[in-house]
Amino acid sequence: MNGNGAPRRVGDVTAVSAGTDGTAGAGTDEGSGSAGGPARADASDASVAPKASAPGSASASASGSAAAPTAAAAAAAAAAAGSARTKLERGRGALGPALELVHTGRAPTRAVLTAELGVTRATAGAVAAELEALGLIRVDSRPGGAGGTQGRPSHRLSVDENGPVALAAQVHSDGFRAALVGLGGRIVATAPGRVPVSADPAQVLGAVVEAGAALLAQTGRRCIGAGLAVPSAVAEPEGTALNPLHLAWPAGSPVRAIFADCVKEAGIDGPALTGNDVNLAALAEHRHGAGRSAQHLLCVATGHRGVGGALVLDGRLHSGSSGLALEVGHLTVNPEGRACHCGSRGCLDVEADPLAFLTAAGRTPGPEVSLLQQARDLLREESADPGVRAATEELIDRLGLGLAGLVNILNPDRIILGGLHRELLYADPERLRAVVADRSLWGRSGGVPILPCTLDHNSLVGAAELAWQPVLDDPLGTLGTAA
Repeated sequence: MNGNGAPRRVGDVTAVSAGTDGTAGAGTDEGSGSAGGPARADASDASVAPKASAPGSASASASGSAAAPTAAAAAAAAAAAGSARTKLERGRGALGPALELVHTGRAPTRAVLTAELGVTRATAGAVAAELEALGLIRVDSRPGGAGGTQGRPSHRLSVDENGPVALAAQVHSDGFRAALVGLGGRIVATAPGRVPVSADPAQVLGAVVEAGAALLAQTGRRCIGAGLAVPSAVAEPEGTALNPLHLAWPAGSPVRAIFADCVKEAGIDGPALTGNDVNLAALAEHRHGAGRSAQHLLCVATGHRGVGGALVLDGRLHSGSSGLALEVGHLTVNPEGRACHCGSRGCLDVEADPLAFLTAAGRTPGPEVSLLQQARDLLREESADPGVRAATEELIDRLGLGLAGLVNILNPDRIILGGLHRELLYADPERLRAVVADRSLWGRSGGVPILPCTLDHNSLVGAAELAWQPVLDDPLGTLGTAA
């Protein structure tokens, strides 16, 4: 997946800004020509006329002296125009990296943007102005006192809260949720759907998109595309859900194609993309949450049913050769444990999910709220109950075993936990960290930070990241003209 790591650094370029119609003019830059037109040729280039070659050739000399400056000026103008076009292309190439820096919160000021891009202040200013003209970011008109270099005030940068949005959707065993997500991972509006998930993916995804379209109609926001998170490995490049075990969908359902058809039928523009829910949660946390700055980030989470994992390597989501990497739910953590849907026994998927917790605590799940919410409520409200305490310790030990094995194989520099696993970490952080340290070589040698995920609805935010990626790669080419 493009854009998870540090932005591409670009060379020092002349500032270029585009008008609201997408046309461009050369901006002012240190050492460049005047704004609004190609750089002037230096006066010395056109003022020196060639000397006459022989006495008595005054006419020829005069015509030569007139022609020579004209030719020189034309050549200089052509060279300047070619240079301006090159700088225009290079300047526009900085728009994507600049937008990503603001999107992920790594460029809160124009001074930081200048340093991160490796360009002049004038170039950074022009790039920020063009992103503002596209309706993507805002530049404070008056520089603030913080964030500048060496005490110099710098203009603050932020995403435009009234800018375009992505339609994000998540399907899970207890229903679905649709949301509108802006730049910066901001959830603008959301619509949960507590409905039985039928075995027909087209029916479910149609309802999801219908809910999202209603949000767009209510808010009047411009939509740049749509992203879907599903609790299944999603095979690439086909976009098929290989094992939607907890949805009762047919194995190999073409969820991406179905979702794209529903989005198109709803009249929503832009790409429609699909990914595994935990992969997308890790992507969101890496860009906006607990995974920021990690180079080797392991995310393990349990949502409504089952356990999933994801890995960010060198700042990029690692999905394997065909999108199927990190199926951590089927690590065996209890050989004599519960039968798993995959045909094995004692997998993390059935030993450390909400249903396993409720069962271990001696509770019978009810239909009123989701399994995840029931498990959370029990852990938070009845933690002192002996049965709940024993179930908590049992799941922490199972989860710790699984994490230790992953640490030995992957050597991450950070682990983040989501869903019920986040609640287990809150309940007894020392026990979980001790199990991981005791069972893993790298854990004993220095310890791996284990942190809770910090984003609400991180799979939804990650689904929106799929839709935002083309804009992050090429803002001007994707959006065309200013919003």
